[in-house]
Amino acid sequence: MDPRPTLEAPDDDPWLWLEEIEGSRALAWVAEQNARTLAALEDDQMAADAAGLKAALDRPGKLPFISRRGGLVYNLWQDEAHPRGLWRRTSLASFRQEAPDREVLWEVLLDLDALAREEGEDWVWAGSALLPKALDRALIRLSRGGGDAVVVREFDLTARRFLPEGFTLPEAKGGAEWLDRDTLLLSTALGEGNATTSGYARRVRLWRRGESPLAAPVIFEVPEASMAAWGSVDREAGQETLVFIERTGFFDATVWIGDRTGPQTKIPLPSDAHYMWQRGFLAVKPRTPWVVGGTTYATDTLLGLTLADLLAGRVAPQILFTPAPRRALQGFFWCDGRLVLSILDNLAPVFEILTPGAGPWQRAEIPDLPRIGVVSLWPLDADEEESDGSLLVMAQDPVTPPQLLLADAKAPATPALLKASTPSFVAEGLVVTRHEAVSTDGERIPYVQIGPRGEASGRAPGRAAVHLSAYGGFQVSRLPSYSAVTGRLWLEKGGTAVIGQIRGGGEFGTAWHEAGRRALKRQSHDDFAAIAADLVARGVTVPERIAAEGGSNGGLLIANMLTRYPERFGALFCTIPLIDMRRYTRLLAGASWIAEYGDPDIPEEWDFIRAFSAYHAAEPGRRYPPILLATTRRDDRVHPGHARKMAAKLQAMGYDAHFYEPEAGGHGYGKDNGEVARFAALGAGFLRRALERGFAPLCTCAAVPRSHQRPEAFGNPFV
Repeated sequence: MDPRPTLEAPDDDPWLWLEEIEGSRALAWVAEQNARTLAALEDDQMAADAAGLKAALDRPGKLPFISRRGGLVYNLWQDEAHPRGLWRRTSLASFRQEAPDREVLWEVLLDLDALAREEGEDWVWAGSALLPKALDRALIRLSRGGGDAVVVREFDLTARRFLPEGFTLPEAKGGAEWLDRDTLLLSTALGEGNATTSGYARRVRLWRRGESPLAAPVIFEVPEASMAAWGSVDREAGQETLVFIERTGFFDATVWIGDRTGPQTKIPLPSDAHYMWQRGFLAVKPRTPWVVGGTTYATDTLLGLTLADLLAGRVAPQILFTPAPRRALQGFFWCDGRLVLSILDNLAPVFEILTPGAGPWQRAEIPDLPRIGVVSLWPLDADEEESDGSLLVMAQDPVTPPQLLLADAKAPATPALLKASTPSFVAEGLVVTRHEAVSTDGERIPYVQIGPRGEASGRAPGRAAVHLSAYGGFQVSRLPSYSAVTGRLWLEKGGTAVIGQIRGGGEFGTAWHEAGRRALKRQSHDDFAAIAADLVARGVTVPERIAAEGGSNGGLLIANMLTRYPERFGALFCTIPLIDMRRYTRLLAGASWIAEYGDPDIPEEWDFIRAFSAYHAAEPGRRYPPILLATTRRDDRVHPGHARKMAAKLQAMGYDAHFYEPEAGGHGYGKDNGEVARFAALGAGFLRRALERGFAPLCTCAAVPRSHQRPEAFGNPFV
């Protein structure tokens, strides 16, 4: 019977039953798949790898991330004794203690492990918001198993307990912000009619203490077809202003300012522009050319003006940043009245601080930051009204553990070291080099290689075991950071790691993203395949020694490597992926990504989407490399049905396809370091074995029970 896909209609999918996340038949299939995969891959080596990685992730000397509120720094700390985490706080002076005999003294506010045991819930920390000024109450967000949907509960920081009669919001996507001690600004998808087609909140309410959240009056609402509605609070200069946001698409939003009665004034800027204001000054970066008064401001140009002038129709902005082909603004934010720019100059990090005024804005650069690797910068203070201009800087590269430094937006100088992480793997003998591959259309695609010195330039005939990864979507930049997972599971074992900066990402700005979006999504996949080919051309390795891994949008990338470029890889690890692009808009948050991929319900858009829908492209009789598809059941962003259905289809065609789905984890690899380590060790073990064995299967797909193959369905059209 011929299992080749022939269909066009999304409901003709014979594996549709695997989309029933908690369906009994689907769960039986998942249990059987997990058992088969673990039987094939679990051994002493995998157990040792998982244990070693967990120890590295739990190590006492790792970097604690902090945020300051009311003069104290807060941190969520996870280690072996506290896998879910301790929410704690201390003074900045105590945090800076470095001597071993002068241990940082933390005040523990909440033990999440104890809470989970006490309540019998699979709680995962999802954040907190303290009551401004008083700082004695917090809204704590808790996720079951790591999903995006959260429970919100009011917590008393003085008594260190949840308030039985306090604000409590049942599980839903969305959240709440403090207006005052007895009033919240609520944005939630809870309840019938309150979610958009993407599954996010479509109504904003004024929720007063003592009333039911769904009885709270609606003060802002968006159409169901919009992506989401959100409300936030601006307390600048002691005056409360509410900000209402309608996100009409992933890259488009309309913003109003108003008060507790609702929106009053629309911000007259293009919907695709990114903008932020503070103390009357506004910074705007248009995604597409913006014409104002006969002047055209190019994509990704950063413009400065006053909010008052904008609202009055007097738009004559200053140009604050001009992009170049390989110089791109990655982001910007305000800190204590100053604008901080994050720039990649041919992938080297640069940070500038601009001080606005009546004339040209003053400009300074933060000095003495590394030019290789990844540098991140953000305000130390969680609430702008408390900020004194302090900035946190994190610097790292693939072989250098992260350092946390302190800088000052008011007087840029060499940042001072706060903390340095201990290593999570042995990097001795490893070098980091940068290279470029040439894609199918001639574009130069950069990539970073980490491995033994001799492999940096290639030595034919090289046979390095290469781990290749990239992302290539949503204008997200994929940069070479320090990774305990890659270091422990690949580099320490003599392997080479490669990170690609393919199109669809944001490494070189909006143009780089546009070149890998919608009809050009295939081009980003071509870029990844070009890197694999370049590694061979440079003499680093051979195709059967290249393992590729990617998650989410990167999972779509890996699935396309299977169907479009199988000859360039020895093994593939496809995690929390999108794969079925005919039905993706019908699954969980999928409708929110139409701006990235296109709408499969529009025939002319389906014509180009089908070209990168690996679920439809898979066909029998080809020489596909072994693949492990892995997802999590609690992923409420990318539906686990994508990975389930692709595995089922490939197995029915006789391919060496494995599947793994733990129950918890959300849109990630696990809810704690133990789960993350197990997930990652399983994937790395699969890849290494496959490279060692070539195309020999790890176990036979004939073992898949016929009851789960549904061969009778192959007579129907297949998406």
